[in-house]
Amino acid sequence: MSEPWLSIIGLGEDGLAGLGASARNALGAAEIVFGGARHLALADVGTRGREWPVPFDVAPVLALRGRPVAVLASGDPFWHGAGGTLTARLAAGEWRAYPAAGCVSLAAARLGWRLEETTCLGLHAAPFERLLPHLAHGARALCLLRDGAAGAALAAWLAEHGWGASRVWLMEALGGPNERVRETTAAAYALHDAVSPALLAVEAAGGRPLPRCAGLPEALFAHDGQITKSPVRALTLAALAPRPGELLWDVGAGSGSVSIEFCLAGGRALAVETRAERVANIEANVRRFGLQDRLTVVEGHAPQALDALPAPDAVFVGGGLDEAVFDAIWARLAPGARLVANGVTLETEALLATLHARHGGELLRIELARAAPLGRMRGWQPARPVVQWTVCK
Repeated sequence: MSEPWLSIIGLGEDGLAGLGASARNALGAAEIVFGGARHLALADVGTRGREWPVPFDVAPVLALRGRPVAVLASGDPFWHGAGGTLTARLAAGEWRAYPAAGCVSLAAARLGWRLEETTCLGLHAAPFERLLPHLAHGARALCLLRDGAAGAALAAWLAEHGWGASRVWLMEALGGPNERVRETTAAAYALHDAVSPALLAVEAAGGRPLPRCAGLPEALFAHDGQITKSPVRALTLAALAPRPGELLWDVGAGSGSVSIEFCLAGGRALAVETRAERVANIEANVRRFGLQDRLTVVEGHAPQALDALPAPDAVFVGGGLDEAVFDAIWARLAPGARLVANGVTLETEALLATLHARHGGELLRIELARAAPLGRMRGWQPARPVVQWTVCK
């Protein structure tokens, strides 16, 4: 098309007054204007306005392809807005965007915070646990909220997890005539009259940050004892070499601890587990770390459970590897994909030695011991040796 038919317009709480001339012209030329009820009222579009369907769907916009249409979104339409959803289904020449200052930019401007040093999260449609890896002493975060009441819920979550001393700012209707900014602490939070749109700014204090290295303590995970122990997990993650966006198959996942850490490093994971009680533990760990968007549990037996899964970039087998499981995995690996298998039984060790001779890679024997009471003194208590085979196809 010679001219874009769709205008994606960022609108602030100051309504039409905050729009530049180009955005105003695009809005004026539109036959139909889509947006939330608040946006349509702020823009005063009258009978041209169409509220988004519930649940949200861009199909009504796309059905008008070729006609002059405008979409209104809060601030920057490409930060948790309709912009990205729409443009994913359009050609480059079909749309033009007119972003305004979004809530995170306005919040940073009010507080004097550097955006490049601040974590910005959309917690309006995500669990509060998504904030967990970013909490550290003095760390700053701007958290978009579902509604005004969610500020109290997030403050209570912070206090429950040891971050009650954190300074928080409840920021409402930024950029408009009803703007309000109030400061308190997470523990003392008593601001229950908040209105939307709302954002909570957090300056973290008082808690224990989550370590960012591989090999998190076992105590952080729900498990029944079937868990890759912290030092072995650190070596396993180093061998798996997670990279952002990559997909891991965690076969025989147990507690899912390897999957969890692979996802915390930026990857995605499918945790395959047969036992229902362990599936429940994995799901609890997924919630604990807020990784619902990255980690999926697959309940079933390998190799049958692997048939319908998308091809992985890396595979970890923590136990129970046999020839059938290996053959199913190897057949699905693309060139360059990695496989890491740990074994503690003599049978698995023999199989790994055979596979190493056949396919190459690296074979590592891990022997660890912990100091433990021995009578009135202490001695070394050895753990079962772990044989680890790492290979790249």
